[in-house]
Amino acid sequence: MTHSHAQLSWQDGQPMSAVFGDVYFSRASGLEETRHVFLRHNQLAERFAALLPHDGFTIAETGFGTGLNFLCAWQCFDARAPAGARLHFVSAEKYPLTPVDLAQALALWPELAELSGQLLAQYDVLTPGWHRFVLADGRVTLTLMIGDVLETLPQLDARVDAWFLDGFAPAKNPGMWQQALFDRMARLSAPGASFATFTSAGEVRRGLAAAGFEVKKAPGHGKKRHISHGWIATPPAPDWQAPWFARPEPRWRERSAVVIGGGLAGAASARSLALRGWQVTIVERMPGLAGAASGNPQGVLYAKLSPHLTPLTRLVLSGYAYSLRALRGLLPEGDDWQACGVLQLAHNEKEAEKQRALDALRLPETVMRLLDRESASELAGTPLPAGGLHFPQGGWAHPPALVEKLADHPNILVKTGHTALELDYNPAQRSWTVSDESGPLATASAVVLAGAAETAQFDSTRHLPLKKIRGQITSIAASEESLRLRAVLCGEGYLSPARGGRHCLGATFKFDADDLAVRDDEHAENLAMLAALAPDLRASLTEDAPEQLGGRAAFRCTSPDYLPLIGPAVAARDFFAAYRELARDATLRPATACPWADGLYVNAAHGSRGLITAPLSGEILASLLEGEPAPLPADLMRAVHPSRFLLRDLIRRKVDPDAP
Repeated sequence: MTHSHAQLSWQDGQPMSAVFGDVYFSRASGLEETRHVFLRHNQLAERFAALLPHDGFTIAETGFGTGLNFLCAWQCFDARAPAGARLHFVSAEKYPLTPVDLAQALALWPELAELSGQLLAQYDVLTPGWHRFVLADGRVTLTLMIGDVLETLPQLDARVDAWFLDGFAPAKNPGMWQQALFDRMARLSAPGASFATFTSAGEVRRGLAAAGFEVKKAPGHGKKRHISHGWIATPPAPDWQAPWFARPEPRWRERSAVVIGGGLAGAASARSLALRGWQVTIVERMPGLAGAASGNPQGVLYAKLSPHLTPLTRLVLSGYAYSLRALRGLLPEGDDWQACGVLQLAHNEKEAEKQRALDALRLPETVMRLLDRESASELAGTPLPAGGLHFPQGGWAHPPALVEKLADHPNILVKTGHTALELDYNPAQRSWTVSDESGPLATASAVVLAGAAETAQFDSTRHLPLKKIRGQITSIAASEESLRLRAVLCGEGYLSPARGGRHCLGATFKFDADDLAVRDDEHAENLAMLAALAPDLRASLTEDAPEQLGGRAAFRCTSPDYLPLIGPAVAARDFFAAYRELARDATLRPATACPWADGLYVNAAHGSRGLITAPLSGEILASLLEGEPAPLPADLMRAVHPSRFLLRDLIRRKVDPDAP
């Protein structure tokens, strides 16, 4: 995973690719060319106007470039589509523009300034991987797949209504215009999907026809003689997909959901559904939202990565960027969050070796850079025993404020102080009723279980291998010296710059504890951790008697592979009955549809990374419930799927599939 931004040369105020030697748009009128080629020849104005409220329309693009095509489609959608309809735009880009270059390019189109301003407010340096943008209060989603289109497109889970076949000219960029691209377009297309492209090159037209598209020529724009456009009436059958990872078919009588759990995962789930017009009830057992692990005064925003590009590392990179976008859009920087940067110190040689390997990934310096001890100390504002990785975009956030803001939506009703004890499904009504000891609390088409380890208390989720790990943080009064701390410090634990005159540090890991009493010995552990992390700063914190310390303890919820569980639920007995033959032959490709617990979903096990993975989890769930393009590649969607453990146990013969 190496990273490279677009290398531009500016000629007469317009961007040109220094690598491909080609322009990003027509020198005469890029705006009118986009409207002529991509909007008019995909008949978007007419198709947008024909949408019904709550309908979605998906456009996929090969080559995001300056975002001009996206903004033009968004502008047309705003003008023609009914209220409640939603636009999903998915675009691949191997060499994304820097924020500075993107702003300079989009400044050429003043009539798009309102829309481009919304995009630029969220656009930052993009790491390889997938990035989800939520725009126009949820009416528009943009998913940018940073990487080679021939590698990213096979990982897309979507049904595309219109294709923008863009990118530099075939003669300049022959690596993209391949039969594999056209074949993949066909397989991802919805019946009747259209395409348009600026080129009329014979090899492109023949390749599209071979993939199953009807291909037509049309007059080009300006000096361009011809363009190509067309459609595919009956796409080829999609590739075989494991039914236990396939999406349940959305079939809601009404767009309503109950979310059980009022922490970050629950609030993010509720928010993403509410933005799509769902009526959502959050049921929380504590007296208020963010009463459990999401209630710490400060949480750390940083990307703890692996040089081996594990699924967790890739998820963290996508989630980290999404969380930063969410914080910037929801909370003013100050008392509730600060992008002060994070220093991940090399506290031993093993960690230092790992950090050197990470540095070799060549992520942009605005995302991650390796600092020596002197540079790290200068940046932090305090002497440090080692250098380490600096994450300039990171920092700390006050999770309760983020949870409250996520849940603050007119489509969300919050019911606190109620413990959901029973889930009853009515198949005739296709609805769930959630009850506590006093009776029914809410009825809805879908239920999202986001109550951490308590998620496993119900029949369809008892098999989930959720683990509770106690963690205690310590709050200590800042000193004159510690108030100069300018970045979050991380090592075996963490220390945040002061908030309200106090520092937050921690946190302990206790695997066999079952109570949440604040303990003096765990305060001592946290202070000892700080002494190793920043000895001089620790020495300055003298108000450290047990009675002067504050703190709280909560249970993290984790899974055996440290990835969260996000997706539809199925009872173990039903899963084993459907796929028992896999215990004898794991290479089989059964066609039996998965017997999902209809409308029941899980969002749990975010562990100590809740600030990084939980906000994005809401978009993952909403895409599943709505049948939208997924915000993550297919292999990562499988990696977080709740059924992965049932599958592993069955294949490894850890269970008897014939047992009652």
